Amino acid sequence: MQKRSLVKTLGLTFGAVLLTACASNSDVAEGDELKPLDAAQENAAESGASTETKGVNAQSIESQAVEAQAVAGEQVDAAANEAQAALMETTVFYFDFDNSTIKADSKNSLIAHSQYLAANSSARVVLEGHTDERGTVEYNLALGERRGLSVSRFLQANGVAANQIETVSFGEERPALMGHNEGSWSKNRRVEIKYQSR
Repeated sequence: MQKRSLVKTLGLTFGAVLLTACASNSDVAEGDELKPLDAAQENAAESGASTETKGVNAQSIESQAVEAQAVAGEQVDAAANEAQAALMETTVFYFDFDNSTIKADSKNSLIAHSQYLAANSSARVVLEGHTDERGTVEYNLALGERRGLSVSRFLQANGVAANQIETVSFGEERPALMGHNEGSWSKNRRVEIKYQSR
């Protein structure tokens, strides 16, 4: 990229010098003798050509910089959109046993969801709270509710309107896995984001 810029700059400089040389020769009529330039005139001519070249170079470099910034800005925007879309693919958030605290590894995805919801006020979500099978039915319904509310508060703290969110607890009624071990239980302790409208 820098080599192309240097070649363009040198080409423009050489072209400007040629144009300056051609322009000064075209002022001489046929049969007129060329008079040698004195030192002051030569210095002035060189200074003028140098100033013109610097002006052309500065404009060229400036326009290339503006183009490069525009391209870089578009690439950054595209990358940011892709990153947000990837984060929004995560719609299930897991919790520790008997806990409704959002895990650190869930926060980036939840922030992406909150940014989308905040930017799209007509979008609506249902937060479904779930638990594993351990505990009473009543306790698990309450724990599922606390987990859903924890995610709801997080989304609202990041700009989502309360009327865009509905929270439902299913407790242990809808397990993701049917096993009776920690591997299954860890997948059942969750909140799922379900979009009702986008």
